[in-house]
Amino acid sequence: MTSTMTHDPALLTRAYELARKSHDEGGCPIGSVLARGAAILGEGHNQRVQKGDPIAHGEMDALRNAGRQANYAGTTLYTTLSPCMMCAGTIVQFKIPRVVIAENRNFGGNEAFLRAHGVAVEIVDDARCVELMSRFIVERPALWNEDIAE
Repeated sequence: MTSTMTHDPALLTRAYELARKSHDEGGCPIGSVLARGAAILGEGHNQRVQKGDPIAHGEMDALRNAGRQANYAGTTLYTTLSPCMMCAGTIVQFKIPRVVIAENRNFGGNEAFLRAHGVAVEIVDDARCVELMSRFIVERPALWNEDIAE
């Protein structure tokens, strides 16, 4: 279901570019941007493969790169794929008020959890992100299953 909220297409495109970067490096194609308005606070991409770090998901990388924040009021986390439970829990823990999800066709399910904890969730259904993740799942099924703990 696509939301009627509005998102910044440039920030969503930046998340997609980061997902492509990860894919080109042999990793899982998931990118993320933490922004306050149009200002990027931090950005990142899934680096589980590249760093051998099981929690280096795209959202976690963006938050790490944003550094310490006194609070997350007024921020939006853009992500190319619906957040896993670890990332969703971190979003709730940090009280990030809004998440823009490029796509949830290939992986989803934590949107209700986020909403139940007061997070505004917008699902864009971005065709670029759907295609990139679909292609990755076909190309690297073992890595995909590892990423989602299957």
